[in-house]
Amino acid sequence: MIKKYFSIIFLILILLASILSSDRSVRVMKNIFETGKDMEKEEQYIIVIDPGHGGRDPGKVGINNALEKDINLSIAFRLKNLLEQNDIKVIMTREEDIGLYSETDSNKKNADLNKRIEIIQTSKADLAVSIHQNSFGEEYVKGAQVFFHEQSTKGKRMAEIMQAQLIETIADGNHRKAKSNSNYYMLKKTECPFVIVECGYMSNRSEADLLLEDDYQEKMAWGIHLAILQFINEGGLDTKAK
Repeated sequence: MIKKYFSIIFLILILLASILSSDRSVRVMKNIFETGKDMEKEEQYIIVIDPGHGGRDPGKVGINNALEKDINLSIAFRLKNLLEQNDIKVIMTREEDIGLYSETDSNKKNADLNKRIEIIQTSKADLAVSIHQNSFGEEYVKGAQVFFHEQSTKGKRMAEIMQAQLIETIADGNHRKAKSNSNYYMLKKTECPFVIVECGYMSNRSEADLLLEDDYQEKMAWGIHLAILQFINEGGLDTKAK
């Protein structure tokens, strides 16, 4: 009787082995794994980083003669690297010192802004972050500040998280709060959650000098990226609602 049972079990094992090694089962397993990969790609978040200005538009010129467009791009690249390490797909509106317009455009500023918005829209971005620097008439004013559109619930939450994170990461005594704005063109026209990060005041000598330092730029990018990850972990990008 025992031998009979062993024979039956042995035949079953042989049958299973032949099924699992068949071309059909291999194809099925391959499809399962490929489907899993496709699902991972579909679930990958898309974030657009917009380094402000570029080309003939330098942005703010610092008290130390530094150009905003260069600082924006440098911080943007650092942020891109950090986000990609977290399996986030990053699209940059520019990756070099250029303006997003053609020489035939009569209003190059508007053409540039519209091209940035087009990149965000066509990429089906889950979130967009624009990197800028600030300036003011009095030198004592300083500190990073994040802006959002007043009617964007997700934009507001993202801005609040980012403002708090930058205050903690930079640790420079900044008491600024995230601020709503309905006039900035890109805030008005962008459909996905969108924030503008003014990383510092180039009219403040100490801050302008810091913004040129590699370590400080890395610290700024680190704070922005931590805020984005927190926003994602809270479920901020679970829907496409603005």
